[in-house]
Amino acid sequence: MKGPLNSVEPYGDWAPGLQKARLYELILMDIILGQLQPMQVLEEKVLATRYAGGVSGVRDALGRLAIEGLVVRRPRVGTVVAPMDITEIEQAFEVRRMLEGRTAALAARNHRPQDLPAITGAFDQAEAAIASGDFRAMLAMDHSFHRAVAFATHNATLARFVIALQNTATRYWIWQMEKQSQADQMRDVALHRALAETIALRDPAAAEAACALLIGDPPSAQRA
Repeated sequence: MKGPLNSVEPYGDWAPGLQKARLYELILMDIILGQLQPMQVLEEKVLATRYAGGVSGVRDALGRLAIEGLVVRRPRVGTVVAPMDITEIEQAFEVRRMLEGRTAALAARNHRPQDLPAITGAFDQAEAAIASGDFRAMLAMDHSFHRAVAFATHNATLARFVIALQNTATRYWIWQMEKQSQADQMRDVALHRALAETIALRDPAAAEAACALLIGDPPSAQRA
């Protein structure tokens, strides 16, 4: 039976069992990975076939992605993948610095025992994924980690903002990761694991500091 109790999670996200939730995740992943390229026109029927879903589910998924700024509705063109705008990514880094450190601190303070496995175990398969160059697997781990941290705050409004922000920033993260050595990628994983440890220890100050290290420098600093 459909209804508010089983169509959304307690934190307000779509329930994972919904078709539109599955389609959203698949389209999101392919946008971040560049399988759906910037400015590519997204036809609902083509996407429904590609992801073995319904047109209505694709439409709902694209609507959510439009709100998050990952696709753009264009008159006489339709829906296209948003360009990877370096200015927008720079701004996303600025907002991440303001929000995500506080998010990590709140997760350290507010998490419940059932929240921890998704945080501390998110990168359990990282070594294998890095060794094989499996960027999709790495993306899935990163996506799961940051969602779990956001949900562990038990502040649904904050979680929605942070997750949407992460989706924008991760496009740049994946692009950068493809140029990194395996040692660089493992250092990034170590930063995620260090943040997870501070959250598990219920140390808000350490979690905020660990998150600042994880976010690192904005794209402009790396181009300088």
